[in-house]
Amino acid sequence: MGKKGRKRKKTSKQPTPDRSAASKASLSDAQTSTNDSDSGKNASCGRVVITHSTYLPKLIDTLEKLVKYPRIKTITPAVISRVRSNSHTFKLKVSVPITGGYKLIARHRKSAQEVFVVTDLSKAELESAIAQVLP
Repeated sequence: MGKKGRKRKKTSKQPTPDRSAASKASLSDAQTSTNDSDSGKNASCGRVVITHSTYLPKLIDTLEKLVKYPRIKTITPAVISRVRSNSHTFKLKVSVPITGGYKLIARHRKSAQEVFVVTDLSKAELESAIAQVLP
């Protein structure tokens, strides 16, 4: 009995063209500039995790400034809730310690949003960083 199956279509492999010296040089320059920008002050920067579609006004801008501080690894905004009291200005305060960092509460008008910060800063150091970031 013969083999049942489809015949494979033969494709010809074409050799890939070599990059010119100019494009190789620009690639190495781009890699070098990327590595240079990661070294120094920016190497210790963390990241802001964007997972929700809704945030309090000014929250993301404030968190992006805060994440530039050394020893802050990750900032994750979480649940938004409605609260009774009214906060006319945007506020961000340290709430409770969690494993590996702190939980913050962001307030604006009648809304509050939890924010989790993974850091090895002390509570006082984190509060002073927040004070410097807030207008």
